[in-house]
Amino acid sequence: MSLAVVRSRAPAAGRAPDVTVEVHLANGLPSFSIVGLPDLEVRESRERVRAALQNCGFDFPVRRITVNLAPADLPKESGRFDLPIALGILAANGQIPADALAGREFAGELSLTGALRPMRGAFAMACGAARDWRAGSAGAGNGMDFRSDAGVGSGLASIPDRVATSGATAPSRPPELYLPLDSAAEAALVPGVTVFGAPDLPALCAHLAGAPDARLAPVAAPCVDGLPAPAVPDLADVVGQRG
Repeated sequence: MSLAVVRSRAPAAGRAPDVTVEVHLANGLPSFSIVGLPDLEVRESRERVRAALQNCGFDFPVRRITVNLAPADLPKESGRFDLPIALGILAANGQIPADALAGREFAGELSLTGALRPMRGAFAMACGAARDWRAGSAGAGNGMDFRSDAGVGSGLASIPDRVATSGATAPSRPPELYLPLDSAAEAALVPGVTVFGAPDLPALCAHLAGAPDARLAPVAAPCVDGLPAPAVPDLADVVGQRG
C-alpha cells in the first residue's frame, strides 16, 4: 500500500480542528515534501521523522514522499504532527497495519531517538475529539432520510442506500487518542475519550501491530479529590465590594 491516512488535530485555541494527514509514496527521485500550509516547525519534522525512523530500526523508504495536511487552508504549526507523519510513512510502506490507524487520533513530537516529547494542547485535543464524536453520534440519529420509500418522491430513487442517511458514517465508539506519555494525563481529564500514553515510537508501533505492552494501557484521569483549594483573595476586602 502506497497511501496511508492518519487523523490528528491542530493546536487552534478552543476548538482543536480535525487534521487529516495523508502520506503517499511514489516512484521517482527520492524526496520528502509536506504541503497544506505547514509552518517552519512542521517543515522541520522531515528531519526529525527521518532520523527517528532510522534510529528505531525502521526502514525509511527511498521514494518520493508527499505528506498532505488537510484541510489545506488551515495553518499547521508545532511539532505535534511528527508522530502522525511517521506512522503514515510506516503504514504506507507496509511496516505497520494501516487498518490499525482507523478510529484513532495521534499527536506528538519525536526526538531523534524516537522518544515522544510532551506537547501542548493535549486537553484541547481531547475536548475536540469528544465534541466531534458526540456531534457525529447525535447526527446518526437525526439524519435526513432521502430514500425513495420515505415518501420524498421518485426523483431520488436512484440514491444508493449507503448515502441515504447523512449521519451513517458516524463513529460507533468514542475516539482513542495516542499522545506522549507525559501529556496523556492532561487529556484523560476529558470524559468520553480513551487516552493512551506512549513513551516512544517503537512501543506504539508494537501496540498497533497487536503486541501487548503494559506501557500503553489506557490512562486514568488524575484524582484531585482531597486536595486543598488554592488560597485566593476575598473580594469582600476590596473597597466597594460586598461578600
